[in-house]
Amino acid sequence: MNLDKSVLQKGGIAIVLLFLVACASTKKESRIVTDFNPDWNFKLGDYPTAIQADFNANDWRALDLPHDWSIEGTFDKDSKTKQAQGFLPAGKGWYRKVFTLPENFSNKSISVEFDGVFKNSEVFINGHSLGIRPNGYISFAYELTPYLHFGTQKNIIAVKVDNDAQPNSRWYTGSGIYRNVRLVASEKLHVAQWGTYVTTRGITKEKAIVDIGVDVKNGLGINKLFKLVSTILDKNNVEVAKAISDGNIPANSILQVKQNTKIENPILWNTENPYLYKIVTKVYDGSTVVDTYETPLGVRYFNFDAEKGFSLNGKPTKILGVCLHHDNGALGAVENIHAIRRKLTLLKEMGTNAIRMSHNPHSLEMMKLCDEMGFIVQDEFTDVWKKKKVTNDYHKDWDAWHKQDLEDFIKRDRNHPSVMMWSIGNEIREQFDSTGVRIARELAQIVKSLDKTRPVTSALTENEPQKNFIYQSGALDLLGFNYKHADYATFPERFKGQKIVASESVSAYATRGHYDMPTDEIRFWPKKYGETFDGNSDLTVTAYDNIASYWGTTHEENWKAAKKYDFIAGTFVWTGFDYIGEPDPYPYPARSSYFGIVDLAGFPKDVYYMYQSEWSDKNVLHLLPHWNWKAGQLIDVWAYYNNADEVELFLNGKSLGSKSKKGDELHIAWKVPFEAGTLKAVSRKAGTIVKETEIHTAGEAAKINLKVDKTAIKNDGYDLAYVTVSLQDKDGNALPTADNLINFKVSGGAKIVGVDNGYQASLEPFKADYRKLYNGKCLVILQSNKKAENITLEATTAGNISLGTVTIKVE
Repeated sequence: MNLDKSVLQKGGIAIVLLFLVACASTKKESRIVTDFNPDWNFKLGDYPTAIQADFNANDWRALDLPHDWSIEGTFDKDSKTKQAQGFLPAGKGWYRKVFTLPENFSNKSISVEFDGVFKNSEVFINGHSLGIRPNGYISFAYELTPYLHFGTQKNIIAVKVDNDAQPNSRWYTGSGIYRNVRLVASEKLHVAQWGTYVTTRGITKEKAIVDIGVDVKNGLGINKLFKLVSTILDKNNVEVAKAISDGNIPANSILQVKQNTKIENPILWNTENPYLYKIVTKVYDGSTVVDTYETPLGVRYFNFDAEKGFSLNGKPTKILGVCLHHDNGALGAVENIHAIRRKLTLLKEMGTNAIRMSHNPHSLEMMKLCDEMGFIVQDEFTDVWKKKKVTNDYHKDWDAWHKQDLEDFIKRDRNHPSVMMWSIGNEIREQFDSTGVRIARELAQIVKSLDKTRPVTSALTENEPQKNFIYQSGALDLLGFNYKHADYATFPERFKGQKIVASESVSAYATRGHYDMPTDEIRFWPKKYGETFDGNSDLTVTAYDNIASYWGTTHEENWKAAKKYDFIAGTFVWTGFDYIGEPDPYPYPARSSYFGIVDLAGFPKDVYYMYQSEWSDKNVLHLLPHWNWKAGQLIDVWAYYNNADEVELFLNGKSLGSKSKKGDELHIAWKVPFEAGTLKAVSRKAGTIVKETEIHTAGEAAKINLKVDKTAIKNDGYDLAYVTVSLQDKDGNALPTADNLINFKVSGGAKIVGVDNGYQASLEPFKADYRKLYNGKCLVILQSNKKAENITLEATTAGNISLGTVTIKVE
């Protein structure tokens, strides 16, 4: 896939034609990859005649992809999607696009690539059905060539999406063409889709051997002689190695060509320095280059050990991971590389070095960024095999589709250096009966037939060997266990000689900025399945880390266990971010999860800083809670810190004493009668100050503060700016409990594409020009609207409070 060559930004039939003509005249030697996202029409409902050329779509909505219609809906307690998917609508919808192609493209091979459509998609070109794809997470492509028109005659592509049968998931899926679409034009002799497979071996400081497999496709009716040249370039595009092969491919066939070469003095990919090479593969017909195809390459080696855990490039490395669902908060399921980069940047700053793709294939953009930013990836196939978890989930498509879906999943992702584990399933019910043996072996064999370089794992819940049939299958190279932290000490005896990772852990609850006291004990809510949850009437959960699900534990207790045992390769915390759906244990109107270290809007909860103090080298000193309380109220003050021997706490200049962590403690605490003013903490090491932190009592609201995450955005229709909104008093102190309604107005080169405040039970729409603050904050997401004008965002609220403004450049 040549993602970086997707250059079409503006729409219309004429622009598609002119773009392709220009490419044909200037780049005859190479494939042409066109951004096919702009200028679609969409309508909810079922419109089977939309495949016809004379269909009247004048009343259809014009939009650009990617698109998720569910996130645009309203929350409904009676929605068929139920609590698991956040009470948002699903249903059926159709997409339609009109385009033309130049006459001289009639001798090319032309296909359309969909990165993901949820779900049950059927694609039509000029009235011809190209096929269906039930799985909403799998990327796929269709050859269009036999059915296309060229010149001035219009082509009609139509996509039916059927997400009506509900419930079909245990979490929010979104609905529609929610990932990117590309049109690919190449010569008849070219590299097939996902047509390269690259591995490295014999890695030393002096060299790395690179093995390259290339599937060359010949769409011509005659045999062809060809030459294949694969050039390895470093990050500065300097050639470091090359492989050249000659071949003879039969008519209308695919031929795999195997090459190998050597990189001298390779720079290894790791989580601190994720160095990337790339392989540029060119297909020659005689002396003419007829195709160019790029593949990412990271040179690294890794190992899982039954006693020592995980190592990367020979260095012992604890996997410090989080689980992520695929939604992007207020954007819903829409995949946007800027949204994903913001998410991963927050996690990287916390010290995270690994991501588990829960519980399905994620986007190409996610995989690309994990490569570039240095995350170890557990790539996961599915949440269900033949035994259902909800009425209309993947079990209905298993028999017909699991083999092709798994093969396509592996082929798409196997060249990403970040991927170091293939997970064939999460909490699969077949682990409890003998069918788990047969299916686990079948899936592992499929994986190994396509990639033998990575271990096969599965996220298990049963840790009694004699009761777990997936374990008994012997198909797993790496055992993944969900939760079970209290049993870690017994694992070496129970699972002798086995390599183990904590594939899912914690499931602790928290609402950002909400604090219940006292904090002297850990509570498990509910204590067992089916028990009434005795939580808060406003559907909040304290942000102190002392409330956990009955099947899990707190963040601190889990990390103590995970870091204690070397044989535990690492842990994947459930979850890095809150996500839409699965708001256990609260009922409606709760519609988003409470498990995240970061809330749905992307605002860190307090426990973020516990991880940062343990997982990173940054100097951390974080105090909680805020400092706006009733006079004399006894407040539990916690501090997360590192790189220091002690922390001294001051209230309005008076010392409240110094404290240090004892034993395996991960925070320190004081009980402090509230007094308005300044609470200050000072951390010291050997008497030298490491860090100082202050929190202040805020007064009356005086102004709206807008903080944007970037000063400029690209004028491309995709780039995003995230604006954090808060209220401040006259001295600039943020009001930590403010809940004012804020109204927004944007002008210039952006539009509002989402608003949020992180409150899990808010029923305000994600698509609006207003939002209430929650515990002092809300978020506005701006997206380029393709106007070459600087952007101004204004925020207002009732009362004598100054408006907030921010200006963003458009480049």
